[in-house]
Amino acid sequence: MKEISTMIKQAYSKPVSLSHDIAPRVIPFDCQLVNTCGKNYFVWMGPTPRVNITDPEDMKTILTKMDDFPKPKANPLIKLLATGIALCEGEKWAKHRRIINPVFHMEKLKRMLPEFYQSCSEMIVEWESLVLKEGSCELDVWPYFENMTADVISRTAFGSSYKEGRKIFQLLKEQAKLAIKVLQSVYIPGVRFLPTKINMKMKEIDREIRALLMGIINRREDAIRAGEATKDDLLGVLMESNLNEIKEHGNNKKVGMSMHDVIEECKPFYFAGQETTSVLLVWTMVLLGQYQNWQDRAREEVLQVFGSNKPEFDGIIHLKVVTMILHEVLRLYPALTMMTRTTNKKTQLSKYSLPAGVEVALSTLLVHHDKQLWGDDAHEFKPERFSEGISKATKNKFMYFPFGGGPRNCIGQNFAMVEAKLALSLILQHFTFELSASYAHAPSSNLIIQPQFGAHIILHKL
Repeated sequence: MKEISTMIKQAYSKPVSLSHDIAPRVIPFDCQLVNTCGKNYFVWMGPTPRVNITDPEDMKTILTKMDDFPKPKANPLIKLLATGIALCEGEKWAKHRRIINPVFHMEKLKRMLPEFYQSCSEMIVEWESLVLKEGSCELDVWPYFENMTADVISRTAFGSSYKEGRKIFQLLKEQAKLAIKVLQSVYIPGVRFLPTKINMKMKEIDREIRALLMGIINRREDAIRAGEATKDDLLGVLMESNLNEIKEHGNNKKVGMSMHDVIEECKPFYFAGQETTSVLLVWTMVLLGQYQNWQDRAREEVLQVFGSNKPEFDGIIHLKVVTMILHEVLRLYPALTMMTRTTNKKTQLSKYSLPAGVEVALSTLLVHHDKQLWGDDAHEFKPERFSEGISKATKNKFMYFPFGGGPRNCIGQNFAMVEAKLALSLILQHFTFELSASYAHAPSSNLIIQPQFGAHIILHKL
């Protein structure tokens, strides 16, 4: 653990040249292990052996056979950040997934498009006012995307309670920073009960978030009892789906989600829904700022489909060049560097025999950059590799999983992609842009892969 910490500190001390071979900076310890031990190494993480798995068939097996490869038990303090469907197992997971699925149906997303548009266009108006003074301007787009995606989640999750939603988001952000500190220290059983500064702060934030969510949910329940129609926001759809599940089983409340469960499911809306989309957009801007030819091609497509009109849902989901670009950005800069599972019994995985209690690691970043899988141009930005879809690009192998895979794949991936496509379409309709000379390339993992020193872009009004 000390070695990992030292290597990360050293790697993050300065930016690197503008290359997309980012793994040596983002995960230096894993890269060193691959170089010295080969791709299938194992390492002791404290008392737990962790095996790195890179074979596409093995990775597919691990993510498909949920019962054989459950998620590792989370540090209890990390559970204060988010639990819900992300950490449930077995029957509870199946029940929650079934209740949450309707929330992210394409039909529901279509109805949320006005909220997406409102948040994105507010950002565009702000950028236009900055550009108008000089004809062009330099700005760090990263905080703008963070605010815009937080705005989208607050509006789409809580509708009219959106200001409270913003407050919840700020508290979760603070909780995430504390969670990273916890993750970077050696876990000692029972340490969470000690009244340390971090423990007390995390518990205090958790109480505040719960109180805010409880207030919003109670008001919704009162409105439903008073005969008001459920709202089309994420919370409204979740509560409606939960009520339907209970009714289908003869009003048996044990079948549905408890109030505690509903609160726990609201937290990941934020964390997963905001952070992942904002980093997808920020890396897309960096890459299109560098590769002007792809920026031109994407703009040409957007103007051909929408002209200067407001982007419509049916047009958004059929954008081909924009989709290719986003897939390639997700390949080079996936949000998560790694996913882990455990073995609960002795398990045979191709040629490896794994005892019970082993953690298996699937390194999204290493697999997405693997030259044996993707070819010698694996570190290059080439959206054309996705011109015929994901299955053609991957030759039907399991080697591309920015949103996970198997039954536990990310439930909100359509939400993220629709939001990213709309935001990118609006940006391309209004601006041309390039990387600023002051841009410092420094991808770093802060739970997700972010630009350590921001993303400085020069915007020009179209």
